[in-house]
Amino acid sequence: MKKYQVFLVLIVIIAGIAVAFGSRFVKTVPPGHVAVATLFGKVQPMPYDEGLHFPVNPLLVWYDYDAREDQLTESARVPSQDQLQTEIDVTVRYRINAELTPQTLKETGLKDRVVEVHLKPSLRSYLREAGKSIERAEDFFMEETQDQLQDYILTSLRDDLEPKGLLIDKVFIRRIDLPPFITKAIESKKEREQEVEKQKAELERFRTEQQQQLVQAQAQRAAAEERAAQQRVLADARAYEIGVINEAVAQNEAYLQLQALEALKDMAKDPSTKIYFLDGDSPQPLPLMNIGDSLAPEANSGARR
Repeated sequence: MKKYQVFLVLIVIIAGIAVAFGSRFVKTVPPGHVAVATLFGKVQPMPYDEGLHFPVNPLLVWYDYDAREDQLTESARVPSQDQLQTEIDVTVRYRINAELTPQTLKETGLKDRVVEVHLKPSLRSYLREAGKSIERAEDFFMEETQDQLQDYILTSLRDDLEPKGLLIDKVFIRRIDLPPFITKAIESKKEREQEVEKQKAELERFRTEQQQQLVQAQAQRAAAEERAAQQRVLADARAYEIGVINEAVAQNEAYLQLQALEALKDMAKDPSTKIYFLDGDSPQPLPLMNIGDSLAPEANSGARR
């Protein structure tokens, strides 16, 4: 009976130890993370990737690193060669190098400490250093200048921080605040440029209208010249017709009288037309029949003789 009680006590003790320390035989690393272990203060050389690890030494002490992509935004006053300072916000996209986490833990510490000790000071330093190559503060607004700054900071951070366990993916310039008087001067310059563009547009519109009016005037002139040419042709035709009639009258004095007779015939067709006879004793009592007499006076005088 006494032996049984001792055995039962041993089982309870073992169960208690298993419950108390059983979880230390298992290590679960979350997705996107990496774990580093130490044994009595000594960093283990191999990191543990995400997933379940069993069995592990229950005496190990664990340090988890978030190896997913992260970003840091810092502001700094950047001097340019004209001795003006420009406030610039820069965002750095980075991540912990999982393979170097044992070295990172040994030399610096956890991720937050790596950012505070290495990333932030380096970013501010390289940002101020990059401004020394900028001639004027307003040049920060130029796309070429911003690309130059981003490339310089990216290259410098990679060379400096990758050996310390930080991988730098991208650098972005988020905001640029120039000194107030520079900003006002740039705004005034933009307003003048916009006014010049507006005047150019107005001048172009006026030039277009003038060209349209010129084309319209040329068309009207061409139309007028065409009408004048038509009138000259009609006048020449009428003159020719009159010349032919005059020539016919000159050759035959009875031509006009024949024409007058034709006119009288047309007039007689209208019932409302009234014809008045001249002197009944005249050899030509009908109207219009004596028109040709004045055109051949010699012939009439010869006939009277």
